Amino acid sequence: MDDRSTLNDRLPVIVVGAGPAGLRFSQRLHALCPALPLHLIGAEARAPYDRVRLSSALAGDCDWASLEQGWALPEHPGLQWSPGVKVTAIDRNAHQVVLAGGDTLRYRQLVLATGSTPHVPNIPGTDLPGVYRFRDARDAEQLSARRVRSRRIVVLGGGLLGLEAARAMRRFNTDITLVEHSDRLMSRQLDITAAALLHEQVRALGLKVIVDDGALALHGRHAVQSVALRSGRSLPADTVIIATGIVPNTALALASGLPIGRGIKVDDQLRTGDPDIFAIGECAEHDGVVYGLVAPCLEQGAVAASVIAGTPARYRGSVDGTRLKVMKTTVFAAGAHPDRSATGAFGSLIFKDPANGHYRRLLHARGRLAGVLGVGDWAELPRAMDAVQQGQRIGWGQRWRFRRSGQLWPATESASVAAWPAGTTVCNCTGVTRGTLSEAVAAGCTTRAALAERTRASTVCGSCIPLLESLLGAPYRPEPVRGATPLLGMAALASLVAALITLLPGVPYVAEWSSQGWRWDALWRDGFIKQVTGFSLAGLAVAALVLSLRKRIARLAFGHFALWRNLHVALGLAAVGALLLHTGGRLGHGVNALLMGIFLLLIIAGGAAAVLAATEHRLAPAQAKRLRGGLNWLHILAFWPLPVLLGFHVLKTYYY
Repeated sequence: MDDRSTLNDRLPVIVVGAGPAGLRFSQRLHALCPALPLHLIGAEARAPYDRVRLSSALAGDCDWASLEQGWALPEHPGLQWSPGVKVTAIDRNAHQVVLAGGDTLRYRQLVLATGSTPHVPNIPGTDLPGVYRFRDARDAEQLSARRVRSRRIVVLGGGLLGLEAARAMRRFNTDITLVEHSDRLMSRQLDITAAALLHEQVRALGLKVIVDDGALALHGRHAVQSVALRSGRSLPADTVIIATGIVPNTALALASGLPIGRGIKVDDQLRTGDPDIFAIGECAEHDGVVYGLVAPCLEQGAVAASVIAGTPARYRGSVDGTRLKVMKTTVFAAGAHPDRSATGAFGSLIFKDPANGHYRRLLHARGRLAGVLGVGDWAELPRAMDAVQQGQRIGWGQRWRFRRSGQLWPATESASVAAWPAGTTVCNCTGVTRGTLSEAVAAGCTTRAALAERTRASTVCGSCIPLLESLLGAPYRPEPVRGATPLLGMAALASLVAALITLLPGVPYVAEWSSQGWRWDALWRDGFIKQVTGFSLAGLAVAALVLSLRKRIARLAFGHFALWRNLHVALGLAAVGALLLHTGGRLGHGVNALLMGIFLLLIIAGGAAAVLAATEHRLAPAQAKRLRGGLNWLHILAFWPLPVLLGFHVLKTYYY
């Protein structure tokens, strides 16, 4: 290894930005590569914290110290944390960043997690004292001090941030007015009906709401005193909070020559135009989209960490999902929005319960769930939002149930994996139960890798990975199993041939014509050929049985499981061919008919289980688990009578 390579190995991965995306990336990368040097640089002069709960801290629902819990970097010699430091430039040729004081730091890879800044309307008066933004801890602390002496507050913006700010500033007899320029609150998430219901509930709690209007100017001599609206109205105000959206922080990337759109443009690996520079979070633009919610930012951080650690990973975009409490009212939205979709592109299902303040709307396309929005508590909401993320199918029964009761699933199916009984098996291959996994989580296993190392769950076939991710509360976007295409083809063909044998008449026992002296009935009249096809069939069945032991005997756990599974299915397909040669597709009578029926059931059940394995990534984890368990048990039960029936068949043949 040359000196340059050795030096590069000692250089750290530098992360610019200590928000949720930057911190998630740092935690994930350290977990994957503990020996890799990492340097996290944050512009704020404080430890990383949970920005999502800022409004809760401002409202007094939690203390400020609790925001830092769970967000600290692990203590490790290879991890360096620099708070209150600003990066002013990137020297891509020298692989280094320039700090505000003029110092430089060289990097192995650079991750830009610079976040965003509040969008400030281009109107007069936004620089007056008494005008605040609500974005970071400093803003929240200033508003907390202001909250005690504010009497008339105007919040510009009726979206997520504006509603949270209004909720947090609400105390005693403070007069709070929300001003939204569009025709309804949360216009990016809710339809007109849901927004109207939210509007009523917000007003019932003492807040004033003005929609379809906007600020024209802020007036005041030494501090803000009023807000002039486009409609000509004037609102008295001693405090104005601007919550009109965000602008990605792209200046650093732009100055270094990286491609910029609305944000810093990245590919599916979160790489920018420079292969050694990544961008994640609110500053990144993937496939033309900038995500302003925390969940996609965390997902991007995890993907970028996997890529840098050398683990194949791709970011395919996120489904925007919002769930929050607005003055004790649950508001939710995920996926497609009816107002931003082509006319007729989605079907719609609506459930209304005005007496309890519930409204739910589902959007579906080609039988798959594409969007959900509404107002009011809903026990199924986490599962419904995950179903949107996965694009799950919704059947006619589910649609009927939703219209009638507002529920998509029976009550027994609505619980998450964490709520399953402790004795429920989560990993069928290793027999690990939910109780065992929960004990491991309580002991500190907070990642799927840690759970796998401690319990061996997901280390065999990997089909329980979505369930582990659900238990951990992490979003999961499953990939097809390895070798899915050949597995699907072989399994479908084997099942189809077996099904056709049961439905179609067999080949006539006596040949009605001959070609060049060959008669097909020789396959069943010639004793030698009959023995060859019979023992070949038995040998293939035994070989398939031996291969199936791989997932049940730890000592046989060499090679990739996908290869063993595909060989198992290939042997099953070959066995169907041998069965056709041996029987001509005739079902027979008596014991032979019973043996034939059991064997065909074995093939069909096994083929269906393999088809499920190849397509399981398109199903909900719980649904896939139920189907997989039923098909596997049917496959196993169909096998047990075979040795006895086969032995009797051989004995009968040779004895008589």
